[in-house]
Amino acid sequence: VQLQASGGGVVQAGGSLRLSCAASGFTFDTYTMAWFRQSSGQEREPVAVISWTALSIDYADSVKERFTITRDNTKNLVYLQMDSLKPEDTAVYYCAAKKYYSNISGAHLYEYWGRGTQVTVSS
Repeated sequence: VQLQASGGGVVQAGGSLRLSCAASGFTFDTYTMAWFRQSSGQEREPVAVISWTALSIDYADSVKERFTITRDNTKNLVYLQMDSLKPEDTAVYYCAAKKYYSNISGAHLYEYWGRGTQVTVSS
């Protein structure tokens, strides 16, 4: 199983970034996918989750109306479009997978994890 996140970088406050996560080694189109983030000294927190059909989506309150999660089951990709970025969005962002959908929930429920990609938002 492999989950490879990419697309991170340095951006000014108010800017945008689009993260991608490429999945392989499992039946991607039957798994719920999510994005988490972890900033220095903090616990890993969920950001957004999307069911395998993309019919169920949920966001952390801190990113609602600014971030959008989508997926392409034909390409085994999940995306996180991040707009109106704030300095407090600075973190390492990870994608994760689990079999069954639930709204925003803890990291312990996820089976597969990828390496993260750093997002830095300057003020």
